[in-house]
Amino acid sequence: MKEIIAKKLDAKVFSLKGWINLIDHDELIKFFNTELEIADFTILNLTQHTFPYNGFTAVWLLAESHLAIHTFTDSGWTFLELTSCNKSKSEVFKMNILKSSYHIKLDRDTIEESEV
Repeated sequence: MKEIIAKKLDAKVFSLKGWINLIDHDELIKFFNTELEIADFTILNLTQHTFPYNGFTAVWLLAESHLAIHTFTDSGWTFLELTSCNKSKSEVFKMNILKSSYHIKLDRDTIEESEV
């Protein structure tokens, strides 16, 4: 497990939202675990829940914030939202998921920045 080092940070987060044309629970977990690791995020925990009628939600708690996904099985799409205090890791994550073989539609071309 990676050592978590405390850092003083500005009150600023970076968000990435969009859709992936994938609803298989196991494939989603495998894909996003891999992409988070490649982007060098520190995964602290993963929690998931399968709802009646095939709905599925998973949330990765990261040292750098979180990633959440929610399937919409009737449409064949899963919504994803990454929120992070680390812009460079977010950029790597974005670039790599867009290079994957899955069809991904992001809400914006850029990572949204929010600060106090």
